[in-house]
Amino acid sequence: MSDQLDDLSSWLTPLISRLQPTERSQLARTIAQQLRRSQQQRITAQRNPDGSAYTPRKQRDLRGKVGRIKRKAKMFTKLRTARYIQARGNASEATVSFAGRITRIARVHQYGLRDRAEKGAPDVQYPQRQLLGLSATEQAFIRDQLLAHLAN
Repeated sequence: MSDQLDDLSSWLTPLISRLQPTERSQLARTIAQQLRRSQQQRITAQRNPDGSAYTPRKQRDLRGKVGRIKRKAKMFTKLRTARYIQARGNASEATVSFAGRITRIARVHQYGLRDRAEKGAPDVQYPQRQLLGLSATEQAFIRDQLLAHLAN
């Protein structure tokens, strides 16, 4: 993915340098907001940036549980809200990132790290689920937004 970003960056840098700082920051904010929306939709669809499905949750033994048992709940329902996914843009960059304490959970899933599900629980190796990333359509969107802005 970093190679794709480097290619995109090398192509965009000379074009963006022609814009005034206020125009750059406005364009960056618009792009960041649209990218946040597409990331939220992708997380809702439970898909990685390459289009593959997230690795499903590990099955749990719920026989001893009393009360209502929710089955097949989607992962990251709160994580994908605008409260936790922040979109920022200024004259030098457009960023989409997780905010606050939730970043630790997002990082564990993004990179497939080891963590504890709750206090006192054993360490678990989580499968990699790319929450944030650029797909080919999002890269094309960035290119189209820039070209549309330069055409005006």
